[in-house]
Amino acid sequence: MFLSEELLSTIRERAHTYDQNNTFFTEDFNDLKNAGYFTAFVPTEFGGGGLTLEDITREQMALAGAAPATALAVNMHQVWLGVANTVYKTGDSSMNFMFEDAMRGEIFAFGVSEAGNDLVLFGSQSRAERDATGGYRFYGTKIFTSLSPAWTKLGTFGAITDDAGETLNVWGFVDRDEHVTVKTDWDTLGMRASQSCTTILDGAFAPAHRIVREIPAGPSADPFIFGIFANFEILLASVYTGIARRALDVAVDTVKKRVAVSTGQPYANDPAIRWRIADAAMELDVLFPLIRSAAYDVDDQVDRGELWFPQLSNVKAQATETALRVVEKAVRVSGGSSYFNRSELSRLYRDVLAGIFHPSDDESVHNAWARTLLGPLP
Repeated sequence: MFLSEELLSTIRERAHTYDQNNTFFTEDFNDLKNAGYFTAFVPTEFGGGGLTLEDITREQMALAGAAPATALAVNMHQVWLGVANTVYKTGDSSMNFMFEDAMRGEIFAFGVSEAGNDLVLFGSQSRAERDATGGYRFYGTKIFTSLSPAWTKLGTFGAITDDAGETLNVWGFVDRDEHVTVKTDWDTLGMRASQSCTTILDGAFAPAHRIVREIPAGPSADPFIFGIFANFEILLASVYTGIARRALDVAVDTVKKRVAVSTGQPYANDPAIRWRIADAAMELDVLFPLIRSAAYDVDDQVDRGELWFPQLSNVKAQATETALRVVEKAVRVSGGSSYFNRSELSRLYRDVLAGIFHPSDDESVHNAWARTLLGPLP
């Protein structure tokens, strides 16, 4: 493991306070940075840790088990480095600057989601304007921008109409300057320490060398789009799987200590409790090979053809929906104490709910599979 047990333990101890106070994980951030975790996914030839996507899934599971909101926010930086890795492996050097930036201490965030925009990666309500130098300025509002207090470079995109009348999606990395406003509007049920605030772009500038794609709006087979989709879905799945694994561990420990007054026996000896714990473990156990297989194939550039996108969506959907069920079962067997805010299970339950809001949602996963297997609707 790249992250030591000692560091993870320290991070776990802080999670309740961040959640209770709705504050950013500043101490965690500094410790992770000092541990080199923000350069762990950079290839060794650029001076980084050289971890693979499969490696990072294990690290993120462990970090999520310690502090889900910290892991979710850090995910966004790791996703962008994963995209750069995916593109780099195709022989394309257009994103190599990200490795160099990361080694200099830059922190990347995701400025993609927009309120009500179900096109996600395939279309933007934001506007891109090209300037005389080949760079672009971006105008629009992005939501759920994790790492809001700490990011230094925001990966984002906007739409522009070219001379032929075609809509292009322009992707680039903007600086954090006077053209970027971060609202202090993150007051949510869970994942509070992620501080995923709304970000307003009012001419935010990405110079020409940080414009990574100008591609037609709509679905695309570009390795860059595949890289976003693959790394985002797999690493999200890893975070929520890590939450579920921690919840199960807490539940197991709890039922071993709780004693039933009626029998004088620990709840761990109750057949109904044993069945529910086993049921949760059986559901959770399926996720590990699912995530590992997908990550391995992305690392190895395996071509799964037209099934890749629905399968990646399914990895995320299965992980988030399963994690929600596992955490609920952990709460059920742990008794009324888990309903108090001071309980770790209470926080894990609130945090795991966030999984249903990330793309791909359950409806789009089913639509993707139906479209792949049955064809598009007439």
